[in-house]
Amino acid sequence: MNLGLIEYGVVAMAFIITYLATNRLISLLVGVKREVLDYHKEGKSFVAYPGGPAIIFGLISSLLVSIILTNDIRIIAILGVVIISSTIGIIDDFKSLGGRKKPLLLLLASLPIILLGAYEPNLDFLFFGSAKLSIIYPLLILISIPVTANTINTIDVLNGVSTGFVIITAIPLLISLFLIGDSSMVLVTLILISVCLAFFVFHKYPSKVFPGDSGTLTLGAMYGAIAIVGGVELIGVFAILPAILNSFFYLSSMRDFVEHKNIKVRPTRVLKDGTIEAERNDDAPITLVRLIVAGNPSKELPIVNTIFILSIVSAILATIIGILTWVI
Repeated sequence: MNLGLIEYGVVAMAFIITYLATNRLISLLVGVKREVLDYHKEGKSFVAYPGGPAIIFGLISSLLVSIILTNDIRIIAILGVVIISSTIGIIDDFKSLGGRKKPLLLLLASLPIILLGAYEPNLDFLFFGSAKLSIIYPLLILISIPVTANTINTIDVLNGVSTGFVIITAIPLLISLFLIGDSSMVLVTLILISVCLAFFVFHKYPSKVFPGDSGTLTLGAMYGAIAIVGGVELIGVFAILPAILNSFFYLSSMRDFVEHKNIKVRPTRVLKDGTIEAERNDDAPITLVRLIVAGNPSKELPIVNTIFILSIVSAILATIIGILTWVI
């Protein structure tokens, strides 16, 4: 399986468009005072917000060209997922939808895959072969897109984490899809990575822009869509395990879908020197960051790097599973 120069050109285009759009959007947001406080910095540090529209513009433009090149209905379905999830995210950025309403609305983002039939109702299990789930699979799709979207959204708490996390965890998908020989999905995954890389230039520590829900929900939904239509669902699940565990800890401790901005007691505290320590109040939610700094207060960048290390370990395990599944 080989991608041609045109396909690689589309990947490069995705990077350039997103980079230029992000750079311009930051200037516009700062100019109109659309900035939010960076809670994990000492003093009052404000960052442009939301940068999601630049991510969305890069993804949609690149996917449209990909559809013209491949005429693959699965890419049309992914484009539908991106459009619906990004619309929900933009609305949430400018008018908060609330913790419960957002996951329900994100069910709509699953519909393009189901309605276009852009999936195979099979799950490939290592050593156990493939299981056909004709009846239940559409229900799993309906749930999966909101789960992956909210999972990436929930882990977006520190500079650069969400985009860096998607870059790392998309690599096992890329390798598995390459092994399968699915050139269309390899192209789409490279577009996702390329867009994230371009945005990460501005999102990495110290951030110049935050993606907002419009960015994180879109990236998470597209990640889930690629895993589903590419038939590498279990690889995708293993790759994002750190984020899944973070969401599980958060929801189990809060016992409800609560927006970060509506949390009464934050999971961590920032000391005067910028050190982040775990909140000792029992009412504070349990999160991955709170667990990392529990008993070991740290500055923001080492915490970000720890999350990336966990992501790399998870991605390596997912890659090994993918290789064993499709090679052996």
